[in-house]
Amino acid sequence: MQHRTALLTALTLVLGLGATVGVAQAPAMKKGLKIAFLPKQVNNPYFTTAWKGGQSALKEIAAVGKQVGPSDAGASSQVSYINTLLSQRQNVIVLSASDQNALVPYLKRAMQQGVKVVTYDSDVAAGGRNVFVSQASTDTIARDEVKLIAKQIGGEGEIAILSATPNATNQNAWIAIMQDELKKPEYAKIKLVKIAYGNDDDQKSFQETQGLLQAYPNLKGIISPTTVGISAAARYLSTSPYKGKVQLTGLGTPNQMRQFVKDGTVQAFALWNPEDLGYLAAYTAGALASGQISGKEGEKFRAGKLGERTIGKGGVVTLGPLTVFDKSNIDKFNF
Repeated sequence: MQHRTALLTALTLVLGLGATVGVAQAPAMKKGLKIAFLPKQVNNPYFTTAWKGGQSALKEIAAVGKQVGPSDAGASSQVSYINTLLSQRQNVIVLSASDQNALVPYLKRAMQQGVKVVTYDSDVAAGGRNVFVSQASTDTIARDEVKLIAKQIGGEGEIAILSATPNATNQNAWIAIMQDELKKPEYAKIKLVKIAYGNDDDQKSFQETQGLLQAYPNLKGIISPTTVGISAAARYLSTSPYKGKVQLTGLGTPNQMRQFVKDGTVQAFALWNPEDLGYLAAYTAGALASGQISGKEGEKFRAGKLGERTIGKGGVVTLGPLTVFDKSNIDKFNF
């Protein structure tokens, strides 16, 4: 009996060992990783909120983090910061790109020297990064914006788009899909008359809004898929004769837009939670630098409070759907 018990015990140990050997364990998150965030603009409230989420995640994974960047949204301004971060031997650069193509040679050089590159908010061209952390699907963002403005103007009239910089990757991708969406039969009575660029500058966006209304007296609505643009446009409309007559929607934060929703300047707008975007970008950076992921489709990793995430096609991790903000819910949010 004792012999049989010993045999069974030995067999159990062997089987258990076999099971352990057969299961690939993901590498542990490395401690002390140097992770630097490089947004389009450091003085932009949107990126300030994203960095807040990034800091929270970096603390959770015991990384050494910092945020650096220009006060303007020009691509050339980001180049010098990439070079500096490279000389500082950062493990990961987490970048929101002001230009799809201009930064790629510098980012490639960084990756050749062993630095991982994560883009968030705004991507770069192929070969310029390991993983892109997307706010929501490009298709969803763009088509939802068209649906919002169409509802607000009653399905007919002239509209304009107030974008950020002419080279902003995410803006241009959204605009292309908006133009495609507007070709649908249900939008046949809506005419896109102008795409203007405020360069993610408050005063420039304010002036572009004024210019649109002067150039197109029959304008019924404006889509501004940029937090700087929508708040500047709302500020102009709120004290103008166009308040309530020209509808404005786009992408903004509740704290920026609250007063304009409550005073009737804006009916509704949308956004994801930028704090969660920064949080997910930081966890993605940590997983990448720890060898948990490489950027291949189908790879999975844990992202703290956001749970398990999967790398999609093209090395893209998606945060989630948009939230529409209006009078009924805007006070429930604080970012």
